[in-house]
Amino acid sequence: MSYRVAAEIGGREFSIEMGRVARQADGAAYVCYGDTVVLATACAAKEPREGMNFLPLTVDYRENTYAAGKIPGGFFKREGRPTEKEILTSRLIDRPLRPLFPEGYNYETQVIALVLSADKENDPDIMSISGASAALYCSPIPFFKPIAGVRVGLMNGAFVVNPTTSSLKDSRLNLTIAGNEEAIVMVEAGADEVSEEQMVEALDFGHGVIRQLIALQKDLYRQINPVKRQVVKPSFDAAEYERMERSYAARISEALRIKGKLASYARLDELKKEVVEAIPAEDAQRQAQATAIFDRVLERVFRNEILEDRVRPDTRRFNEIRPITAQVSVLPRTHGSALFTRGETQALVTVTLGTADDEQRMDTLEGESFKRFMLHYNFPPFSVGEVKVLRGPGRREIGHGALSERSLLPVMPSEEAFPYTIRVVSDILESNGSSSMATICGGILALMDAGVPVKSPVAGVAMGLVKEGEKYAILSDIAGVEDHYGDMDFKVAGTEKGITGLQMDIKIEGITRALMAEALSQAREGRLFVLQKMAESLAGPRPEISVYAPRIITIQIPKDKIGGVIGTGGKIIRGIIEQTGVKIDIEDDGKVNIASTDTESAQKAIRMIEDLVMEAEVGKTYLGTVTRLVDFGAFVEIFPGTEGLLHISEVADYRVQDINSELKLGDKIPVKVLSIEPPNKIRLSRKAVIREAAGLPPLAEAPRPPRRDHQDRSRGGRERGGRERERGRTQGGGGRHF
Repeated sequence: MSYRVAAEIGGREFSIEMGRVARQADGAAYVCYGDTVVLATACAAKEPREGMNFLPLTVDYRENTYAAGKIPGGFFKREGRPTEKEILTSRLIDRPLRPLFPEGYNYETQVIALVLSADKENDPDIMSISGASAALYCSPIPFFKPIAGVRVGLMNGAFVVNPTTSSLKDSRLNLTIAGNEEAIVMVEAGADEVSEEQMVEALDFGHGVIRQLIALQKDLYRQINPVKRQVVKPSFDAAEYERMERSYAARISEALRIKGKLASYARLDELKKEVVEAIPAEDAQRQAQATAIFDRVLERVFRNEILEDRVRPDTRRFNEIRPITAQVSVLPRTHGSALFTRGETQALVTVTLGTADDEQRMDTLEGESFKRFMLHYNFPPFSVGEVKVLRGPGRREIGHGALSERSLLPVMPSEEAFPYTIRVVSDILESNGSSSMATICGGILALMDAGVPVKSPVAGVAMGLVKEGEKYAILSDIAGVEDHYGDMDFKVAGTEKGITGLQMDIKIEGITRALMAEALSQAREGRLFVLQKMAESLAGPRPEISVYAPRIITIQIPKDKIGGVIGTGGKIIRGIIEQTGVKIDIEDDGKVNIASTDTESAQKAIRMIEDLVMEAEVGKTYLGTVTRLVDFGAFVEIFPGTEGLLHISEVADYRVQDINSELKLGDKIPVKVLSIEPPNKIRLSRKAVIREAAGLPPLAEAPRPPRRDHQDRSRGGRERGGRERERGRTQGGGGRHF
């Protein structure tokens, strides 16, 4: 049996259908919005995984290229490893779902969102959040609180629901929100210096639409009426918990306050080991339970000290930022570099400047595009004192890199102002909270060190929350333990004027508008403090780029001359590159970018290109080369590819009987352009140059002959016409070569 619900969202119908396709999955939601279709499925294992201390949830989002009427590129002609867009969307779906599963649920669960049709205007990522929730909520899987996703844009001062892909380019805000009926559970945003007040309004606006989408899911739930699996909440031995709390609470508190992450963690590990070793080795079940109880006591001690004693583990004030140091130009041969340290988090960030050849080609469902600003984030295991096999970037690295890139993009210069491809790489050397925000701070310093004319410095700060009932504490610049045992990780990046990047994940069921506004206000205070500290190292972009970076010089040529510069099969442009060693990029509008670390080579290439596109000017004198001799004169090349006719009467300041007595092939002679007649027939004069050099005035035009009587005029006209026809036959062959 098939069930369907629908509502108008953002002027388009949004529908969810269940029971028609993928009927062997626990839940399958067929979501349509415009002509974009997503199938979201949810399946859970029949038996639990014992000994799990985390939720075994896997979320995968995949875009089938057939959805957009495309065949995959490459040798295999089928979809391969996930793209960056697919990985980021998988995270976008996973993050709001994960906190809403009941405690004690340890069944392997998989959510898959497949894009089946793409109209290239309605992005399937937002649809996938609501589809995944519907698939879980209307299935036997114990997921009891539905969520929905919505995108909010800001155009012409008004908020827009789910703006289309094309209209989003003109939006000052790209805000993705996921939430339940009561509160927001996840936020992801890029913004063009949007104020905190506007951001809160946008969140409130988007939450209203989320409630509409949740109402659809609840209607679907009532129609299907699924029977949910039972989940047994884990129980603890109350007596054992009280005993351990009495014995270890004070010692745990002391360990949390030890200065230095590694020393504090080592002391906590010693205490846990002491608890486990007090139980016989053969009683593995009791040891596992003791470990779980110890972790529960540790969490309780941390939260009590925050909420009751109002003290953070490192004794900082709730709004206090850890000590900051920043250095620039730390690496001698990179184009730009910075070492940013905040507390025990440290990022080494470098900038490399390239040409258009270095742009990243993006082949997505929306079509092919090119990316000229890239930020890559690396998290080596030594940054947290661990030993792991080095592999390619995982979902976490890609997600942190995307957040940092999105936060810096609004202040990047336009391609017209700075025609470089820019790559930023952040290597995390130390980590104890907020390495993505350190990447943003180090990234903008490295960009300014490289001489990139960014519009304004950007800084980021990670906020935390501990909340129980009406008691709460908002924490600025959270460290690792505060992130682990707290209820929120809220990252905010921006300039002095406003927000450029935002990401929020929570472990509780939601956060209210009032809490969000307070957190954003406190984050602004922290951001301004960090910007001030960064300015002590480098306040703005350097006036010149690195001596090791390529110099890109831009010139403009007429569009109709592009083919002449490129040549047949690229022969001419390759010749210029081989002779000068530069890189050349010619765009369809005639803009030419010449890149080289050698200024002399770049100037030589410019001269060669200008020679190719040069156009003759009437009255201007050129040093030309004789290329052909004919009875009635000579053809002279005044610059490469452009010839003119030097008539025999214009060769000298006297009558010339034989052109060969005056000129030879290859002679270099000064000539003046007398006129240019369509289609580009150029008349030249050497006589005019000679007279100007001698200080003589130009010769006047010969006077017309006097009028004759009718009979004489007729006879003279016939004779003159015959001579002109004869001369026309003589000149005709040469005239077609202009």
